[in-house]
Parts: sequence; structure tokens; C-alpha cells
Amino acid sequence: MSKKSSKNLFFCKECGFESAKWLGQCPNCNSWNTFVEAEKMDSTLTSSLGINTSAEIIEPKPINSIEDVNEERILTGISEFDNLLGGGIVRGSLSLIGGAPGIGKSTLLLQIVKRLGDNGISVLYVSGEESLSQIKLRANRLGKFNDKVKFVSSTNMDSIISTVIKTMPEVLIIDSIQTMALNLDDKVPGSITQVRACTQAIFRICKEYNISCFIVGHITKEGTVAGPKLLEHIVDVVLYFEDDQLKNLRILRCNKNRFGSCDTLAVFEMTGEGLREIKNPSEIFLEGRPSDATGCVVTCVIESGRPILLEIQALVTKSAFGIARRTINGADFNRLNLLIAIIEKRMNLPLYQFDIYINITGGLKIRDTSIDLAIIMAIVSSYKNVALKNDCIYCGEVGLSGEVRSISNINQRVQEAIKLGYKIIFLPKTNVDSLDDAILNKYKDIMIKPVQNVLD
Repeated sequence: MSKKSSKNLFFCKECGFESAKWLGQCPNCNSWNTFVEAEKMDSTLTSSLGINTSAEIIEPKPINSIEDVNEERILTGISEFDNLLGGGIVRGSLSLIGGAPGIGKSTLLLQIVKRLGDNGISVLYVSGEESLSQIKLRANRLGKFNDKVKFVSSTNMDSIISTVIKTMPEVLIIDSIQTMALNLDDKVPGSITQVRACTQAIFRICKEYNISCFIVGHITKEGTVAGPKLLEHIVDVVLYFEDDQLKNLRILRCNKNRFGSCDTLAVFEMTGEGLREIKNPSEIFLEGRPSDATGCVVTCVIESGRPILLEIQALVTKSAFGIARRTINGADFNRLNLLIAIIEKRMNLPLYQFDIYINITGGLKIRDTSIDLAIIMAIVSSYKNVALKNDCIYCGEVGLSGEVRSISNINQRVQEAIKLGYKIIFLPKTNVDSLDDAILNKYKDIMIKPVQNVLD
């Protein structure tokens, strides 16, 4: 008797690699303990996606014979969101929005569809988590909706697809993808098979009928979208919500965009009437900054292509147990240890007896090494108990020998600092020569201080 083949496969949660058996380490992305079991895509799933294995061969074309097509975009009226997408919503695109529960994903989408409806764009909002009455309670806070926006409460993906084809909206919202289910052998919503199959089905609808779609995705405790990593590869745009627990700020970051630049961000503030866009985040991050306080330094970072002014706070105190403690909030811990070693070696300050605490206000996670000089100045200011001038700003990467190295986007940083009223700007000496002459001529009262070494 022949052995019956298994209907199950194993998928890597990180990269989507498939295997017939469970593996401890993924051979594709080298991640450990990431394989989970899921059923194969059977004939029901194949037919739902419109796969035809007997289709004729498609004739390949050279790139020069393909006609150029202008991307038609839909403006939402929320300038920060439109800029995040690269100029608006591309027709026929599929976008994924992820974030922690209650962070504002559904609120933002409701605000977007309200603006679209007011502009005459037809929208179908499908909710699998809330009833229509619950949606109406949240929508009442945002004002009156146009009849162009219609709502459906359902988790049956087959019925939703039929409704979309019949009504033909210009924009489709799926909230959320983990609650949807196709008519498959695996009928549990949120499983790997269902999430992948539903996303592929929506992707096909978007491309075939030129419908723009946003799908909401739940996240895991690690902060990534629940389900296979393959989900992010299917969609055109990936947006993630970040939040600051101390404020009502919401940071929407673009990690993938097939129609524009990625690694960009938009800043919103959660209010009683929904999310309010913040067009100048620097003012928010510097709000409430103390004057004449030791250990407080302002710097300018380039976060996702835009200059943002931040305050770096340092607290240096005598260690009570003989073992110095180092803590940093918002930047790399190993980078802090490196900068402390530079201060001890090049500036002869005995920091090994002191606890050092660093805080980057605003809740951003900074990867820009241009904050090195500001961190060093904040530590030295707190150690010597001497306050720095309030109108100074410090930018520069510091090397192991104490040299201050050049940084990128120097003109953008200087313009942002001048716009917020800073008069003295400390920059790497190698960057001063590359400053735009038009900026120097226009703002002659601004003092540019070149710095070659931390001892300067």
C-alpha cells in the first residue's frame, strides 16, 4: 500500500520559506525556531486565486518596447499622509498598515475615507472586528460622512470579493486581514494559510479592477505584522505605527513603497477628534525644554529624509555601588559605551566612577551617528555641572581618536536650526566648507563653529 502524502507544509515566519518538514534553522534567512505548520494551498485556494496551470506562454518584451504609464494618484487631503506615500494613493495599489492595538490605525483610515468621500471618491470600508453600530460611534467624532463612503461588517472573504466586484469602489479598506477567511479547508481566521490566501486574493482584485486598497494588520509582541513575512512582500506599501508612551504622538513610518521613497515618516497627535498631522515635528519634540539646565543639548538628526531637532539629556551621578551603570533611551547602548570610552581616553575625565543616564526626548529611536557630539557635550555638561547656551546646537560624528567627522545633509540641518531660532551651530570642520553660500549670505548673524576634535 502506498504511503499517503501529508497535506501540511512548514513555513518560516520571517521570510516565508516553505519546507516539507520542520527545520530548526531556516536555510533561507538563517533564523532559528521560526517554522510553523500550515496546510497546503489546495484546489479550492488555487481556484479562488484564479490560477490556471494550463495557460499559454506569455511572450516576453524588451524594456524599450514597453510604453510609459503615468501613475494616477488620489489625494487624501492629509498632506503628511500624502507625502508619506510619495504624493498620494496610487490607483490599483495595495497598502498594509500595522501597529499596536488602539494606536490609531482605524481612526486614521476613517479620517482618510471621510476626506475621500468629501472629494467624490467612492469608498468601501470592510470591518471584521466591529459592527456597523460600533463604527458609527467612532465616526461621529469625525463629523458627517458623505454617501460616497459605504460600510460593511463581515469576515467572509468570498462575500466581500463579490461585493467589491459588484459595487466597484475606487478605494477599499480591509480592517483587519487577520479576521478575514476564505472558504478553505483551514477555516480558522488569522492562520498563516488564511492570511496569505486572503491577501493574495485582495491583491488580485486590486490589480485586475484598478482598486486602491488598505489592509490593517495585527502585530506580534516583537512589533512585526502577525503571519508570514511573505505578507509584506505581496503588498506595494508597508506602513507601521509607532507611539510615544509619554505623549499623544503617533509616528507613521514607511518601510516599503514601490511608488516612492521608503524609510520616510509622518508625525500625528492623537486628539479627541482623531489624529492631527504635525507639519513641524521639531517644535513638538523641543516643547517644554528647560532653560539653563545642565546636561541638556540640542542636535539635529535626519530621520527618514527630514531634519528634526531633538533634545538630548544626560545625568551623571556618583556610583553608589562601585560598579558604574550606563543607560540610554532612544539610541544604541553600545554606541554610548564607545563615546564614554572616548571621553575618558581623549578628554581625561574619570567617568568609570559615575552612573550615566542618557535620554533622547520625543520617543524616537535614533540611528543617526550625527548625535555623537551632542551626547558627549551633554555628558560633559552634566559631569562639570555647567549649563550650555540655549541657542547652541551640536552636530557631528565622533571617531575613536576623538576627531569630529563629516555628516550628511548639512544644509538641511542648518536651515532647520535657523528656522527654530538657533544662533550658534557647531559642525564638523569638513562640513563647513560644503555649506551653501546662499545660506551663509542670507543669515549673516548666524555663527557657524567648525569643530575638528572633541577637545575643541
